[in-house]
Amino acid sequence: MKTTRKCRALLSVSMNLLALFFSITAFITTYWCVGTQRVPKPKCTKLRTHNCIDYGVNETDPKVVVYSWETGDDRFLFRQFHTGIWFSCAENIHDEGEKCRSFIDLAPASERGVLWLSVVSEMLYIVLLIVGFSLMCLELVHSSTSNMIDGLKLNAFAAIFTVLSGLLGMVAHMMYTQVFQVTVTLGPADWRPYNWDYGWSFCMAWASFTCCMGASVTTLNSYTKTVIEFRHKRKTFVQSIRKEQAREALGYYRDHSLHSICQTVEVYTQTPYSSGIRTHIPASSLDLSEVSETLGEDQC
Repeated sequence: MKTTRKCRALLSVSMNLLALFFSITAFITTYWCVGTQRVPKPKCTKLRTHNCIDYGVNETDPKVVVYSWETGDDRFLFRQFHTGIWFSCAENIHDEGEKCRSFIDLAPASERGVLWLSVVSEMLYIVLLIVGFSLMCLELVHSSTSNMIDGLKLNAFAAIFTVLSGLLGMVAHMMYTQVFQVTVTLGPADWRPYNWDYGWSFCMAWASFTCCMGASVTTLNSYTKTVIEFRHKRKTFVQSIRKEQAREALGYYRDHSLHSICQTVEVYTQTPYSSGIRTHIPASSLDLSEVSETLGEDQC
């Protein structure tokens, strides 16, 4: 049973560690949502000759009317962007690199409370994962010793903290998804994406939730199996003791009964004759089975 408990504890610790790694990675990265944004093309300059609008006239003269013959999507650039819990970054069309903005500032004022609640829930999710991981490590140490009661207590607390962390993680992920969808519709016009999809950070967040719930189920299963095995062994042990006691009691009463019968036969098995002389019959010459049957019939 110790080997099985240790294997289950190792599995729970491994899944909890994966959940912790995935959750921290998703929390600090900015690839929850990725896509493209449509922005107007800038004017062409001496340094920028591509992906720009060339009017072909001297724009310093205010009397000159400037026309652009590009229509439709030709007037726009499609730059890549990626957004996380903290920041939203997009390509810089005027220079190399990226330009990042706080996603909290981009979110509508009506959704900032929900966003902050999502951030706090995500932090609590990570903290509870750390607590559950610590308890599982302690339970793994106790699984190699004979202190089963302390191991079961740690197992139960680890399962509780892991389940709570999983529920918080699910709520945090759903709230952030809701905030992002509202921001896409009501956010600043210069940020609104042309098309978007969920990124690898979002996938890691839900993978963390899956590993967390798997660790909690494994821990609860380990606790249940250990309790059942312990009760079964205890019941078997009690039954074996009762059988042994019953066997000893039966042997004791059997020996005591035979000894009493022998003493009774030696005292009372003297046959009377007409002469008045009684002859002593030794107990060894009698059949005790017949005596027992006779005594039983007399009792009836």
